[in-house]
Amino acid sequence: MSETNAAAPNLSGRLFLFEKPEIVNREAHGEYGLTTPDRPFDFCANVRIVPVNANEIVFAEKTYPIVFTEGDEPLPLAALGVIDDRNLFVDDQGQWEPDCFIPNYIRRYPFALANDQGSDRMALVVDTAFSGFVKGGERKLFDDSETTDLGKQAVDSCRQYETDRQQTLAFGRILKENDLLSQQVAQFAVQEGAQQQPFAQYYAVDENKLKALPDDKFLELRNNGALALIYAHLMSIGNWRRLVERRARRYNLSSENVLKPLSANA
Repeated sequence: MSETNAAAPNLSGRLFLFEKPEIVNREAHGEYGLTTPDRPFDFCANVRIVPVNANEIVFAEKTYPIVFTEGDEPLPLAALGVIDDRNLFVDDQGQWEPDCFIPNYIRRYPFALANDQGSDRMALVVDTAFSGFVKGGERKLFDDSETTDLGKQAVDSCRQYETDRQQTLAFGRILKENDLLSQQVAQFAVQEGAQQQPFAQYYAVDENKLKALPDDKFLELRNNGALALIYAHLMSIGNWRRLVERRARRYNLSSENVLKPLSANA
């Protein structure tokens, strides 16, 4: 947190899902706090992917396909939807579907840590566009001259997230160094016996590459904990079919329309 506007660091870069991010400081946000909105997850209702950290994969794999970004530092993502930019786990009342894991990136919202432009400091950021961030909110960030428990918890939560993110970057580097990722295609048969139709391209661990690793490299993956995460990720790929079926139920789509954009079904 920062004490005043004059002392506030400059915000650089962009934050996924944040519409109006601001550095938290007492002068600008002293009267603000959080209240639970009627539709708490509307802010992420129109996204189909969200970042997950490595330590979340074993929980997220039970519900979502876990895929990876392309590039030198591949990062895991949970697929929340297909075809359209719709989160299939936020219902029509703006609530997350019960008994479904909520990724930490979403749970820490509307807070995050961001780089202070021109230094190596990190500052607490709040998305002032969040409907639950209001003047006179039930849980205030500041109480007179002191940071409240909410403010301290937000900082602690975001710091832990950044620690987990660094471990996730290390996991991505392991996958890259061992050349384990390849581009793959998700397919779905709209009817029993019908030809499989492609509906998504993604990067995932290539099982053949994993099997072809030398014994010493495979043992290294086991010993550093990466192998358990890889297997959890591979198990998650079966959730593509469940995601398509969830989309069909959500929008009452016929088998012939289930892989078409919603605009084509209007």
